[in-house]
Amino acid sequence: MRARVPAPPAPRAAHGPEAAAPASAPQIQLIPASAEGALDAADEAVDLLLDSGRAPGEVLVLTTGDPHPWAAHELSFGEASYWAQQDAADDVFYADAAADRLADRAVVVVAVNGGADAEVARTLPAALTRAGALLVVCGDPQRVNALISVGV
Repeated sequence: MRARVPAPPAPRAAHGPEAAAPASAPQIQLIPASAEGALDAADEAVDLLLDSGRAPGEVLVLTTGDPHPWAAHELSFGEASYWAQQDAADDVFYADAAADRLADRAVVVVAVNGGADAEVARTLPAALTRAGALLVVCGDPQRVNALISVGV
């Protein structure tokens, strides 16, 4: 069962001839998972996304705690090779949520698998800005909702 986290209010558009049409905000989904189960939940979400027709290059998976095993493995071959995979955008890309070289993708999946509340609180709005259509957050609903309710 998936609970939905409400999207933050959309910014108000300016009025007058220079007013632009408001951009549609990405949909947000919350998949309940413990910190220990967040990576598994994120992997399941990715599988469902791919099975439903999403291209692998449209998906970015971020972790707030320990790195995803795929990211750790790929980083063992060096930073240049690792980041080249993101730039190629032909497969799901896994990264630390705090990384500074992340590209936008249609779908961003965040595994809240640890990390301090302040770090997670910064991650969620940053992930939302990277998501073109969908943000999936896999984590403890109480923790995620508490961080969102305090202005995330």
